[in-house]
Amino acid sequence: MKDFDIGKIDDVIHGRMRLGIMAYLSDAEVADFNELKALLDATQGNLSVHLRKLEEAGYIAIEKSFSGRKPLTRARMTPAGRKAFATYLEALVKLIA
Repeated sequence: MKDFDIGKIDDVIHGRMRLGIMAYLSDAEVADFNELKALLDATQGNLSVHLRKLEEAGYIAIEKSFSGRKPLTRARMTPAGRKAFATYLEALVKLIA
């Protein structure tokens, strides 16, 4: 029987929106809030909640600044986030392989 351990799937990453954020940030160095909002077809409130959950887990870092007078929020994957995402993908492969 294959290595079937559903407990190794990280619940913080596994949500559809958070998985989308992590997948995008795994390739992009940084993404701004509006870029992620458009890419994921998310509302502002929904995206904010998911970014906060990933930030609280230590998987992403949020940088806030201004571009002129407009607020600019950027997300970047942390080293811990990269490790957690790689572990998540490995666990997922084991479940479906």
